[in-house]
Amino acid sequence: MKAVLLDGFGGPEVLKIVETPKPAPAEGQVLIKVAATSVNRPDILQREGHYPPPEGASEIPGLEVAGIIEASGPGVASYQCGDRVMSLVAGGGYAQYAVAHADHLIPIPDSMSFQSAACVCESYITAFLNIFMIGGFKDRQTVLIHGGGGGVSTAAIQLCRKLAPNARLVVTASAGKIERVRQLGADLVINYQEEDFLEAVRVFTGKKGVDVILDHIGANYLALNMRALAVGGTLVIIGVMSGAKAELNLALMMVKRQRIIGSVLRSRSVEEKRDIVANFISTVMPKFSDQSVVPIIYKTYALEDVAEAHKTMEQSKHFGKIVLTLDQR
Repeated sequence: MKAVLLDGFGGPEVLKIVETPKPAPAEGQVLIKVAATSVNRPDILQREGHYPPPEGASEIPGLEVAGIIEASGPGVASYQCGDRVMSLVAGGGYAQYAVAHADHLIPIPDSMSFQSAACVCESYITAFLNIFMIGGFKDRQTVLIHGGGGGVSTAAIQLCRKLAPNARLVVTASAGKIERVRQLGADLVINYQEEDFLEAVRVFTGKKGVDVILDHIGANYLALNMRALAVGGTLVIIGVMSGAKAELNLALMMVKRQRIIGSVLRSRSVEEKRDIVANFISTVMPKFSDQSVVPIIYKTYALEDVAEAHKTMEQSKHFGKIVLTLDQR
């Protein structure tokens, strides 16, 4: 089968299209003929040598797939060959075929294309897991989402609007994305390149602060995030783009009874992902089925143009998801 492998670590030029054996599903797994996958920030980190796949996972990049079940391993009874599904994978998405655990599969609604389905699992499950399941975000609370415009942040805005319709959404974004973030449903959009987001949060909340923060910036934002949190607030860190080490004011954290939680999705156990996916299916998938939530696709590339797709993500000018499509013949 055709797949993408890394020829060393480095820039997009190390992404190579190669012929490699088709994987075989083990017990409890299915083989998916991939119609579409997407580019996620962890793919960039893996390509650069900073985010290796978990032990036993495929060396092929790609964390989510959408396609058709072609074969099943022993013990799979809930899905049939020919079913349209999307799934989280710990690796292997950039290929014509990928294996996935049956417990991680999500049926694709009839109203949804493979390209849209390829946008769901990594970004929307990440947003749902960290804001709602871990962060405990509730209706009528206030959330701060950093980096408006990326796949996870646009998913987070959409989900907060639909699952907590009376909540208040504060989002940081670059100048070129402010209006689109506002149109997506943010109550306050802060130009982080020109404004002090801490001061803007204080004014917007009457000095109370926000209840939940979803952050992928890391070190440079830690002190500001803690000061922007309300009493009893929760900071969920899902990335460290500005660095992994920072000084923490423990006294402030104690007095304000705050929580800091680090979270990644890829390295969680099969059982943890099963439970997360089940919650997501029951809570979020009806919003996709009735099209009240529609994935935002910035641009679609053929798998052969994967290097260009990575360059687009690295430029950080995209709004929504970058999708890779595969020939289904």
